Amino acid sequence: MNKNLLNKILITLAFLFAYRILAYVPVPGVNVDVIKDFFNSNSNNALGLFNMFSGNAAERLSIISLGIMPYITASIIMELLAATFPNLGKLKKERDGMQKYMQIIRYATIAITIVQAIGVSIGLQSLNGHNGEQAIMIELNLFIAIAAASMLSGTMLLMWIGEQITQRGIGNGISLIIFAGIVSGIPSAIGGTINLVNTGELNFLVVIAILAVVLLTVGVIIFVEMGERRIPISYSRKVVMQNQNKRIMNYIPIKVNLSGVIPPIFASAILMFPSTILQASTNPYVQAVYDFLNPNGYMFNFLSFVFIIFFAYFYASITFNTKDISENLKRQGGFIPGVRPGESTAEFLNEVASRLTFTGAIYLGLISTIPWVLVKFMGVPFYFGGTSVLIVVSVALDTMRRVEAQIYMNKYQTLSAVGL
Repeated sequence: MNKNLLNKILITLAFLFAYRILAYVPVPGVNVDVIKDFFNSNSNNALGLFNMFSGNAAERLSIISLGIMPYITASIIMELLAATFPNLGKLKKERDGMQKYMQIIRYATIAITIVQAIGVSIGLQSLNGHNGEQAIMIELNLFIAIAAASMLSGTMLLMWIGEQITQRGIGNGISLIIFAGIVSGIPSAIGGTINLVNTGELNFLVVIAILAVVLLTVGVIIFVEMGERRIPISYSRKVVMQNQNKRIMNYIPIKVNLSGVIPPIFASAILMFPSTILQASTNPYVQAVYDFLNPNGYMFNFLSFVFIIFFAYFYASITFNTKDISENLKRQGGFIPGVRPGESTAEFLNEVASRLTFTGAIYLGLISTIPWVLVKFMGVPFYFGGTSVLIVVSVALDTMRRVEAQIYMNKYQTLSAVGL
């Protein structure tokens, strides 16, 4: 293996290891045992889903218990604003402007983290253990200040780790952090399932059925994620002769799922954000709304399906800009056979992308909800959804593609160095 690729892999693993270490550093002044018992009794609702995405850091009230979700929420807000206000959208396309854009996201992340940290801290005030011990072991106002500072530091450190992985490692840092958080819970989930089987709470045939659902879900995800529509491209003879020693792309690849894993992540962040805030209230109406957003309920999964379809179209329109593609193609002397260059090409690409996005959006919505429905009918006493499987498989595929691309790049550099 090439030394440069090996270094990137080791850097990625080192940062992910640091992330897992931070998950075991609790906020000062909290009774971890009370928090853990509380999450164990709420493993099949919004708290269980939130705990899964945080890599079980929430049940320890770690300094990174809020996870990377505040950053994702801030990114959603900025993407919506960029799509609404043209000046902000232009800021993203400029090199210096992109730095300002990312700085705004960081400031928004700070604000969201502080609000969530204060909400969680106030909510812990009324939390007691089985023996009457309190979750907060110090004075409330002091704890709120310490918790807000600790969680803010943890979230910003987690955001920095994600950026470092993206710049110096392999793969998308934010996606890999979510991936590592979900994967870290697999051993305990397997152990818990075995205990349920041993105690007779779960039938062995049901476990086989769950495994079949997981394998089928993984197979469908791999099949769709690898699928793409290739639009043929032709070039004038002059362009071909000028670039005969260069590799010219003779097609435009358009993935069936243009938006990737972003829609399920965005949908989860949107639906979990109010749950995090509402859990601090003892008002019966607020608690009714909190129960309404239970991930183990039908309404949560229905809303998740709707949000996923919305974000699939929204994010696909941002990542696949048909106008820019048509202009670049025209500038390079290329054209789609049977389609006029310029606006006609953009309209053609937009039509193809819209059809694929519709298919991809329905696929994402079904993958995120159907496994939960199947497991729900089996009477499984814990939460299981396709969103986590989708994120794990998609991030793993994307990371494998990047490693493969790095290997091929190193081969080309080696051949170029030896003069072949």
